[in-house]
Amino acid sequence: MLLLITYKMKTINILNIKLLLLVLTILSLPYYAQSTRSLVNDGVEKYKKNKFNEAEVFFRKGIESDVKNYESRFNLGDALYKEGKYDEAIKEFQNALALAKTDNERAKIFHNIGNSLLKSKKLKESIGAYREALKLNPKDIETKYNLSYALKQMKKQQQNKNNKNDNKKNKNNKDKKNNKNKNKQNKDNQDNKKNQDQQKKDQQKNKDKQKQNQEKKQQPSKPKDEISKKEAQRILDALKNNEAELQKKMRQKKARRTNVEKDW
Repeated sequence: MLLLITYKMKTINILNIKLLLLVLTILSLPYYAQSTRSLVNDGVEKYKKNKFNEAEVFFRKGIESDVKNYESRFNLGDALYKEGKYDEAIKEFQNALALAKTDNERAKIFHNIGNSLLKSKKLKESIGAYREALKLNPKDIETKYNLSYALKQMKKQQQNKNNKNDNKKNKNNKDKKNNKNKNKQNKDNQDNKKNQDQQKKDQQKNKDKQKQNQEKKQQPSKPKDEISKKEAQRILDALKNNEAELQKKMRQKKARRTNVEKDW
């Protein structure tokens, strides 16, 4: 019997709890909405005082309170931008874009995305964002100004790039010319060295020749009446032949004289 009563009492308690939770949920909806608005407003107050870190905290709490709250997302992107967290800011602006309801809101988001990209030195992407903003709000003077500035910066960047390429090209040409001159100079130096070596060889050859001539001059000269062995033999042979010829002639002469005497 006690258990049955307990069961009945438990059943009644569960029903009461469910009804109570339903009532509390209905009653708490305005409270949660008010809490989100309060958090956003507190964040805005901190933002106006340039306390961007504290503003970020309130805006994040606002998102925790209501994930689909446009103001929390958009303002968090602004706070992150002021803190220099440009990539995070772009992410929050993109989240806000999905929650935006009007073209004016979307135009503001694209404008802020463009600013974040511009700060990140992503000129081409920032120009695209500004153009999207102007499609949604063509009369936005600030966006037109920022777009013009980004285009000028991009043109300047391209000119610097071209100048850098030209300087690099000129440097390469200069280096190529210097290398060519250096090679020519090396070749000239090699040719000069060869010429110098040849001159040294010629000088040494002349010195050797002069030395030989000097040595010849220093050798004792042969007496004028000194003749070679071959020449002496030739003279002896000639003398012998002359002597034989002379004796022959003398014999012939003697024979003639004898004959004359006999006849006489």
